[in-house]
Amino acid sequence: MNIAHEPAASAPDVPTEAAPAPDLPLAAVLTDAAAVLASAGVPTPDVDAELLAAHVLGLSRGELAAVALRGGAFSGDAAEFAQLVRRRASREPLQHLTGSAPFRHLELRVGPGVFVPRPETEMVAQLAIDALRAVPDAAPIAVDLGTGSGAIALSLQTEVPHARVHAAENAVDAFVWAKENFARIAPEARLAFVDLAQAFPDLDGAVSVLVSNPPYVPDGAIPRDPEVQHWDPPSALYGGADGLDVVRVLSEVGLRLLRPGGTLVIEHGEWQGAAIRGLLTDAGWRAAATHPDLTQRERATTALRP
Repeated sequence: MNIAHEPAASAPDVPTEAAPAPDLPLAAVLTDAAAVLASAGVPTPDVDAELLAAHVLGLSRGELAAVALRGGAFSGDAAEFAQLVRRRASREPLQHLTGSAPFRHLELRVGPGVFVPRPETEMVAQLAIDALRAVPDAAPIAVDLGTGSGAIALSLQTEVPHARVHAAENAVDAFVWAKENFARIAPEARLAFVDLAQAFPDLDGAVSVLVSNPPYVPDGAIPRDPEVQHWDPPSALYGGADGLDVVRVLSEVGLRLLRPGGTLVIEHGEWQGAAIRGLLTDAGWRAAATHPDLTQRERATTALRP
């Protein structure tokens, strides 16, 4: 997750979006909806308007663009679309409105109570996938702690199909979403409702890759984006006074679960790399290294179990 912080802003005034008139050109409907979203401060108003319209019309975004280019009319439920635009203008997450979030090659079911996976976490998953693929075992073992929607674990299972993937989640609402995604995408992966510190004692010393996107926002910080501040579950955001309480737990659990030479992968805020490297090195981990994302922000740290 990539979360900026600043003093909380007041809730935006939500412009009124009237339902599109029958047979109004789709292009005009999209333009009007994007204007409403832009005036509410939505960061990507054009994209969001298109995705909401595609959701209502049952089309892909490409198919929607084709209809608009042909001058086609908006043929969906106008009242439903207007309501979705109003809700997005109030900064309810787009993924909650459509019920899904893309992650790598996956489409994950998400909604209230689960952290919406972010594009930057795809790089964290790639680090774990690369480490898992490098293991010579016929069935290497990977663990994702605090799986949320299941994004990282399901990426590991589907992209390294010979691996045995185990995932843990200890928040009830998030576990419900993860259970749905696991059943639909990779029922062979193991999902457990368990506290992270007590996860998978049957795997002690046998795991090749341990990965996590833990809560790492300091308790006193306020997420800037309303979608984060008001909709992401606090248990997925806040990690103690310095944001590293769960990272300390991951260090302890990793030393228990991973086999010698096994890889630990942790997502974190761009300002936390040095502190996490120091924490892991002091705990005995080897080769702690922080990795930049595609925008060159330091977003993940890896280390090897001694």
